[in-house]
Amino acid sequence: MSEAADADIGSYKSFNDFFTRPLKAGSRAVAAADFVCPVDGAISQFGSIDDHHILQAKGHRFTTTQLVGGDAALADQFRHGSFANLYLSPKDYHRLHMPCDGKLTRMIYVPGTLFSVNPVTARGVPNLFARNERVVCAFDSVEHGPFVMVLVGATIVGSMATVWHGVVNPKRTNRTSEWTYANQNIVLKKGEEMGRFLLGSTIVLLWKQGAIAFNEDWAPERTVRLGEPMGQRAN
Repeated sequence: MSEAADADIGSYKSFNDFFTRPLKAGSRAVAAADFVCPVDGAISQFGSIDDHHILQAKGHRFTTTQLVGGDAALADQFRHGSFANLYLSPKDYHRLHMPCDGKLTRMIYVPGTLFSVNPVTARGVPNLFARNERVVCAFDSVEHGPFVMVLVGATIVGSMATVWHGVVNPKRTNRTSEWTYANQNIVLKKGEEMGRFLLGSTIVLLWKQGAIAFNEDWAPERTVRLGEPMGQRAN
């Protein structure tokens, strides 16, 4: 609460309002790196995409096509690219920010299950991040090309929100929903808020081949903070 913009617990209208409370301005410094960490949390896995396979945990992989809801053309942009899976536990700050500047191009809601996404479940449930409900946010960066931020739902996290849409929670018909923004100029700057979870969950980021060289200090299970250096432009 010492970091909250409003330290008065009684002022929050609901538990969700309290849980997603904003931080005081200046609580997280945004590094001068080309890419910054978009959340407070912990690294699940990160590294190179093997053709189109992403490492979830030892012995478990899923494909970029599965992750983005079956859109092979979107997934193909990230073949042999890079990924990062970042886990937010219930104790973490629950707003998501931009790793770099980006112009929003599409948003895809993909229905799915709501398994827990904690490290134990990630090690035990195959295709976890490609099975849970998720919101796929596609951006384009002038400097770094296309990138994707995938908000993965989890137990009790039946809806997620973005700053341009609000809560993304279509009627549950088991159908994928999509919004396009080609005629809108929705541009978010590095470090700017882009969305939030209503409880602990995971965000998966995808970049094209050669876009990012990760911070040498990063390692699986390492704690990370919003705004810290995540990487530099690779070429």
